[in-house]
Amino acid sequence: MQATAALGDAHAGAPTVSRAYAWCVFALTFGLLLADYMSRQVLNAVFPLLKAQWLLTDTRLGSLSSVVAVMVGLMTFPLSLLADRWGRVRSLILMAVLWSFATLGCAVSANYGQMFAARFFVGVGEAAYGSVGLAVVFSVFPAHLRATLSGSFLAGGAFGSMLGMALSGIVAARFGWRWSFATMAVFGLVLAAIYRLVVTERRLAPERALAARGNARDTRPRFTPRGLAQALFASKAVVFAYLGCGVQLILPGALFAWLPSYLVRAYAMRLDRASVLAAAFVLISGIGMIVCGVLTDRISRRHAARKWTMAVTYCALVFVALASAFHLPPGPLQLVLIGAGMFLASGVCGPTGALVAELTPPSIHATAMALWALANNLLGLAAGPVIAGMIADRMGLHVALQWIPLAALGAALLFALGKRRYPADLARTAAVQHDA
Repeated sequence: MQATAALGDAHAGAPTVSRAYAWCVFALTFGLLLADYMSRQVLNAVFPLLKAQWLLTDTRLGSLSSVVAVMVGLMTFPLSLLADRWGRVRSLILMAVLWSFATLGCAVSANYGQMFAARFFVGVGEAAYGSVGLAVVFSVFPAHLRATLSGSFLAGGAFGSMLGMALSGIVAARFGWRWSFATMAVFGLVLAAIYRLVVTERRLAPERALAARGNARDTRPRFTPRGLAQALFASKAVVFAYLGCGVQLILPGALFAWLPSYLVRAYAMRLDRASVLAAAFVLISGIGMIVCGVLTDRISRRHAARKWTMAVTYCALVFVALASAFHLPPGPLQLVLIGAGMFLASGVCGPTGALVAELTPPSIHATAMALWALANNLLGLAAGPVIAGMIADRMGLHVALQWIPLAALGAALLFALGKRRYPADLARTAAVQHDA
C-alpha cells in the first residue's frame, strides 16, 4: 500500500475556484472534447468521396478511422502520466493544437499514405484528452458531483461525433471533402487559443502553483511501475469490467464509422442527408449514455452488484435490437431498431466507470480511467471499423453489420463473469483502503 499511497496528490482538496469559473472551465473543456471528436469523425462522413476519388477498399477506409483509436488506446496511459507531471492544462492545450494541425494535414493530403500519416497524429493528439480533461473538471468541482460530471463529460464524445458527421457531410457536399477537414481544424485551434487565455494551472489550484514554485519536485506524483500495476490489477473483477466495456464498444465503433456509408448504399441517400441521419443516431447514443448511467445509479443505489446486472442487460438488449435491425430489409422499422440499439450501445460506460472507481484506489483513479480508455479504444473503437470493413470487403457491408452485434454477447459474458468475482474483490478493496 505504500506504493499506492504514494500515487496520491498531496495538494488535492476542496476546489478553491468560484462556481461560475468552475462551470466556465467545464464548458471550455467540454468544448475542446467536442472539437476532439469532430476532428475524429469528420472522416466517416466523407468515406464515399474518398472511396470514389482514391479507389480505396473498405478495409483501407476502415483503417483510416481505426488508426486514430489505436493511437488513442496506445498513448492514453503514458500521456496521462506525463500530464500529471508536466501540467494538465498545458498538456490539454498542446493536445488540441496537435490534433488540429494534424486535421489540417488531412485537408491537404494527396493520397492514402499521407492521409494515414495525418490521421496517425490526430490520434496522438487526442490520446489522453478524455482522462486528463476529466481530471481538470474534477479538480474544480466538489466530489458529490463527480458521477454527474463524468456521465455528461463522456457523452460529449457522442455529441462531438454527431456534430462532426453532420457538419462535415454538409460542408463536403457543397465545397468538397477537404474543406470539411479544414473547418474542424480551425474550430479546434480557435478553442485552444481561448482555453489558453482563460484556464491556467494557477487559477485552478493556487495552492498547488505556490507549492510548485517552492519545491516543484515534491509536487510530482511518485510511484513505481510495480506498485502501480499491483494497485490497478489488485481486483480480478475490474479486469472483466475493462474487457467487457471494450468488447461492447466494438458496436458503436463500427456503427459510427459505417452508418453514413450504409445509408448511402442501402437507402440511396445523398451524402449530406446520410451524414445528418447518421449524426442523429450518434446523438441518440450520447443521450442513451447519460440516461443509462442515471438509471444504473438509481437501481444500484442499495445493491452495488446491480451495476453488473445492468451492464449485462444493456448488452443483451443491444444485441436483440441491432441483430434484428440488420436482418430486416431497409425501411422505417429497421431505422427504428437501429435507433434503439444506438441508444443502448454505449450504455455500459456508466456502470463500468462506476465499477472501475469502486475497485481501484482513489489515489490512482485518473490512471485507472486511462487504462479503461485504453481497453475501450483498442478492443472496441479501433477494432470495430476494421472488423466491419474486412467483412464488408468479402461479404458486403450489410452482412458485416449483421455479424457485428455478436460482440454484445461476448461483452455480456464478460460482465457476468465479473459479477461473480465482485463481492470478494469489493470487500478486499474496501479493507485495503481502510488500512491505508
